[in-house]
Amino acid sequence: MQRTLITIGIAVLVAGLLWPWLSKLGLGRLPGDFRIQTGNSVFYFPLATCLLVSVVLSLILWLLRR
Repeated sequence: MQRTLITIGIAVLVAGLLWPWLSKLGLGRLPGDFRIQTGNSVFYFPLATCLLVSVVLSLILWLLRR
């Protein structure tokens, strides 16, 4: 369990450091991502991006366990 949490933490840290380059890939601006702007507030829900990341991570974990 400790190794898993450390690995997840390192992966989040690396993704955060690489975010300026990862944002150029178009993640967060997919057709299924919702952005509602009213006045001074903005609500953003990246549904399609979450689904895409979930499928990719599930595939990677499935391949690693085989």
